[in-house]
Amino acid sequence: MARPDNMLGLHHVALNVVQLEECERFYVAILGMQVEWRPDADNVYLSSGSDNLALHRVAEVASARPALDHIGFVINAPDAVDQWYAFLQSHQVPIRAAPQTHRDGARSFYCTDPAGNTVQLIYHPSLAIPPGQG
Repeated sequence: MARPDNMLGLHHVALNVVQLEECERFYVAILGMQVEWRPDADNVYLSSGSDNLALHRVAEVASARPALDHIGFVINAPDAVDQWYAFLQSHQVPIRAAPQTHRDGARSFYCTDPAGNTVQLIYHPSLAIPPGQG
């Protein structure tokens, strides 16, 4: 059987979080996502326009080291990575690694959300949409 050719790529991540309100504020107020749907007080779905991030409240995270390594937000220019870095620092967002340029031409850094999830902001040449085309 042939693989269907209608895959659009990875556009959805769901996180279990204890601090739902703090995480929602981080992703909305700091990263600029919008609330797409709030089915109840323990779940919220966010989007930046072409993706979906679900936050689900849990009483506790099952493991001290969850299987999720990180989630990433694509930035459209390498110098914009440094602008985001400065912006997040100005909002006292914990930084895990300063911006660096990788061998493949990508440039990124890592921070953490209020639940401790690692978030990467990355310019990746093959994923970036030129300004005015997105």
